[in-house]
Amino acid sequence: MTQAPPAPQGVRRRHDREIIGLAVPAFGALVAEPLFVLADSAIVGHLGTRQLAGLGIASALLTTAVSVFVFLAYATTAAVARRVGAGDLQAAIRQGMDGIWLALFLGAAVIALTLPAAPGLVDLFGASSTAAPYAVTYLRISSLGIPAMLVVLAATGVLRGLQDTKTPLYVAVAGFVANAVLNAALVYGVGLGIAGSAWGTVVAQCAMAVVYLRVVVRGARRHGTSLRPDAAGIRTSARAGGPLLVRTLSLRAVLLIATAVAARLGDADVAAHQIILSLWSLLAFALDAIAIAGQAIIGRYLGAGDTQRARDACRRMVEWGIAVGIVLGALVILARPVFLPLFTSDTTVTEAALPALVIVALSQPVSGIVFVLDGVLMGAGDGPYLAGAMLLTLAVFAPVALLVPTLDGGLTSLWAAMTLMMTVRMLTLWLRARSGRWLVPGAAR
Repeated sequence: MTQAPPAPQGVRRRHDREIIGLAVPAFGALVAEPLFVLADSAIVGHLGTRQLAGLGIASALLTTAVSVFVFLAYATTAAVARRVGAGDLQAAIRQGMDGIWLALFLGAAVIALTLPAAPGLVDLFGASSTAAPYAVTYLRISSLGIPAMLVVLAATGVLRGLQDTKTPLYVAVAGFVANAVLNAALVYGVGLGIAGSAWGTVVAQCAMAVVYLRVVVRGARRHGTSLRPDAAGIRTSARAGGPLLVRTLSLRAVLLIATAVAARLGDADVAAHQIILSLWSLLAFALDAIAIAGQAIIGRYLGAGDTQRARDACRRMVEWGIAVGIVLGALVILARPVFLPLFTSDTTVTEAALPALVIVALSQPVSGIVFVLDGVLMGAGDGPYLAGAMLLTLAVFAPVALLVPTLDGGLTSLWAAMTLMMTVRMLTLWLRARSGRWLVPGAAR
């Protein structure tokens, strides 16, 4: 960030209220999302090991497919927030509708690809002959809910841009409850087995999409916004999302490389890696909640042409990111003796995980800065820079990580490489934030 005197105490308190008001509900909604998979796993797990293995493979494929399109939420949040800041709610909702239409078209394309390709995709993931039929069944049925999932992403972005993170929280919690009830009823009550779990999830996701659409359509009618697809607007949404797609794919590549390297270290190391990665992802939810607040707040300030408030908000959110990172790191250190036994009683796995967990704990303040600045630059619509920065990070991380097995570094060295990756991200994002080039005012970037 460009150097400037600290904001007055009253301004800092106002930023704090905004950040907390947006981040806390966003955190709740983020935590509710993975509960869908947990509920499915708990219900299907009692059907048998083959069914659970099939669910695991299909869920991994579905999660990967949907996470690739998370730009629908990020890009829509930034674009809508800018127009809210400019005082043009009609244009804000119109931009949101363009994102929702793009989500529907992308969802239809994914269905068209997934239905015939399901057996091949399942084989690609190395499913056994006994688990594969269940994985194919779940994948084909669940893919029918992908358009709804993508609509939920885009509509969530609309509401975040409108500075509303409470409605997504309510919808996420209601969706989780409906999913759990439907799955139990269809799997055991109706006797549909794993297909019942898939149908229950599809129905819950479609219901969530309908709720979101009702909220957005009501806002569109209130402000006289057309609901029809606009080709130019959809193209604009796609162009804004393109760089964020590159960023997301690069980040997914980092995680895949890390898992592949862990697999080469041995069974104990890869088991420990999966435990640590699960914790790392959970910690990311807390930090990502601040990033989501950053997207909405920064977009609104820049849309209003107030670059000074955007700069002040960025600085305050970085302070929040560091503070939350320190707290999370301390909790990881303190909870290690309790956390690891929840996942394994194998002392070999525990011994591999303990030193790597220390590295994860120490790196949390760095992660806090990364998540916050990532959100700030997304809110500013600085997608092309984020894409380039993430590609550079991948180029630095990949050769270092791939050297870990060769140098007999073990899991601790792999997570040191992951910390290097986050440090490179922090440096690239900090340099951009400090330059001030992201401070582009106006209703559109």
